[in-house]
Amino acid sequence: MRRYRTYEPDPIWEFDMVSRIKFGVEAIEELPSALRERNVSTVLIITDEGIEAAGIIKEVKDILEGFEYHLHIGAESEPTLADFRNAISAIEDTDPELIVGIGGGSSMDIAKAASTVHGHDGEPMEYASPPVGGGKSFQGPGIPAICVPTTSGTGSETSPVAVASLPDENVKVGISSRYQIPEMAIIDPLLTVSLPSGPTAASGMDALGHAIEAYTTVTSDVKPRPESPDRRPSYNGRSILTDQHARTAIELIGNNLRPAVDQGTDLEARENMALASSMAGMAFTNAGVTINHAMAMAVGSEYDVSHGQAVAVFLPETMRYNVSSGFERFIDIANLLGENTDEDSRDEAGRKAAEAVEKLSTHIGISGGIGRFGVTEEDVPELAEKTMSLKRLHVGNPRRIDKDDLEGIFREAL
Repeated sequence: MRRYRTYEPDPIWEFDMVSRIKFGVEAIEELPSALRERNVSTVLIITDEGIEAAGIIKEVKDILEGFEYHLHIGAESEPTLADFRNAISAIEDTDPELIVGIGGGSSMDIAKAASTVHGHDGEPMEYASPPVGGGKSFQGPGIPAICVPTTSGTGSETSPVAVASLPDENVKVGISSRYQIPEMAIIDPLLTVSLPSGPTAASGMDALGHAIEAYTTVTSDVKPRPESPDRRPSYNGRSILTDQHARTAIELIGNNLRPAVDQGTDLEARENMALASSMAGMAFTNAGVTINHAMAMAVGSEYDVSHGQAVAVFLPETMRYNVSSGFERFIDIANLLGENTDEDSRDEAGRKAAEAVEKLSTHIGISGGIGRFGVTEEDVPELAEKTMSLKRLHVGNPRRIDKDDLEGIFREAL
């Protein structure tokens, strides 16, 4: 008898990550060794003005004595397509054997995407995710890239994703491909010590969002089987492996984000936050995220708010919406963040997870709703519509959601 299937789940999950990580205090000192291992003599460094002003690039130049290196300073906090194109032009002009992205998520995203797009025909937008981008796939790797984070939040050093802003259209787009995963990540906590408290707080909450969302998104077998293995999305659902990364990251952030913000030279806190950020990055870039990141992207594309701040504002509200999808996981999150739930009912214990996130966010100076960024009641329907269009981000939300539900969450977050 022939069977007709309207839905076939995917029983297979994959886990991609950067092939090699160097982690620890003064790990940046081993960059020359990494280059020699690859027989590299010509390097292009992609970074931003803030990193150069902090003196980090001078330190890197000093340790690269004997190598031919070029410097491209062109990353903005919210990079546009022009920033990506300028980096591609710098690659064409310098013809490097390897690219080093140093900075926050923006510098690393530009380094990853520019190195890959350069090795293929076309413009960055051709490879960006639909419906805004063309959705074209890379057919192979580009120029090898090494990423060196100077913040603890994006996890871009382990990620296949790069994000570009389109200010004329008030939207952000993602370029996602396994070929964009860096060849190596060099994670040196000392490089984060000079980061001011505000960006430390925002980037830390971004990492917490990555970890919590990866831990509460749907499993891979809730998603449809792809037409072929190469069509399986990078965000392919949570697994036992992503769970372990996410849980560890949540606990590390709960214990270390406060001291990292309160005393930036607390090296133990900085080291633990750097580790948490990378572990959360490996979790979410395989498991996926929830409606929280889609909402943050929608607001961040139109208003003057950093991505980390937007994530922090929406995270408690989206957790309250999703808690009924799996109380046990949210109770676990509450416990990992230091809450005692022994005497609570299931519902009370689950809701403590959102309360713990609010406490942490308030302590580090991120409080209040999205109204302080200029969002009004009249803006809510349009923002909900924009969020719904970011299907790649919210397809893994553990609870079914529609535009009306989204409008309710946006209003709660005002």
